[in-house]
Amino acid sequence: MSESKSAHTHFGYQNVPEENKSGLVKEVFNNVSSKYDVMNDLMSVGIHRVWKNTLINWLAPKENQNLLDVAGGTGDIATRFLNQAKSGNATILDMTESMLQEGTKRITNSSLSSRMRWVVGDAMALPFKKNTFDIYTISFGIRNVTKIDKALSEAFRVLKPGGRIMILEFSKLPNPMMQKAYDLYSFNVIPKIGEIVAGDKDSYQYLVESIRKFPDQVSFANMMTSAGFENVKFRNLTFGVAALHSGWKI
Repeated sequence: MSESKSAHTHFGYQNVPEENKSGLVKEVFNNVSSKYDVMNDLMSVGIHRVWKNTLINWLAPKENQNLLDVAGGTGDIATRFLNQAKSGNATILDMTESMLQEGTKRITNSSLSSRMRWVVGDAMALPFKKNTFDIYTISFGIRNVTKIDKALSEAFRVLKPGGRIMILEFSKLPNPMMQKAYDLYSFNVIPKIGEIVAGDKDSYQYLVESIRKFPDQVSFANMMTSAGFENVKFRNLTFGVAALHSGWKI
């Protein structure tokens, strides 16, 4: 009897066994962790900050809410959330310990540090009990997950009834000419910036490719609905370069 073949998935434009993808993604973020925030500013000309503020404004944090920020890395979203909520707590989960270490450096002397918890973990197997969190966020991380549907299922499980999920991710531009211009910039400029600033062209080549493999806005909204979320909506940001998705566990 022949051995069954392993299931495969994409790692950028490469086809790899599913069991290998998490390790490959982890290696990418280990490589870029020290320059992650600087590169975000350079690649987006600072616009990623506007997008993250838009997420928080739509989320409208309330006092005493408990946030889980998955792929939270350096704590950008959690910091914004806690600053606006004034009370409550944030758990930042990331599978790459070096990313979390960069985040803890940023808040060492901050008054927010006592309200933040840093956890190494996997979006597809969250180390938390069901009905634990009021809010689940993930920014520029869901496209790196091996099985997106499993991550969405886990998000639904750990949210309390009435809880909300907010996902910020790169997306598709509805105008073909604009998409073509964006592709030219992404594939020709971003890896080169990564090579110059972070000394790592390959990791940023993967990050650009991973954006193109992610579902479009409507397809991803349908995935959220299939995971059990209701009142699912999305907003395009910067003409669709990124999109913000919202849903509720009702």
